[in-house]
Amino acid sequence: MKRLTPFWQVVIEAGFIIFLFYSNLLMGEFERSNSAQGRSLLFALGDIFTPTNIVIAVISALIGTIVIQYLRNKL
Repeated sequence: MKRLTPFWQVVIEAGFIIFLFYSNLLMGEFERSNSAQGRSLLFALGDIFTPTNIVIAVISALIGTIVIQYLRNKL
């Protein structure tokens, strides 16, 4: 089996962390907004994809990737 280059490994790991971040935000948005108020999926998506959330997601992904790499090298 062919291994990924370190660059692609970091991209995939960071992308997965960003996916989990936005999944969590989306679930929280639906829980908070209540579907009884008539808010739709498009409203929730518009509410969570903000510049601030993107910056937080990228920084969290980089920190998470660094921690994963550190633990992978130690174990």
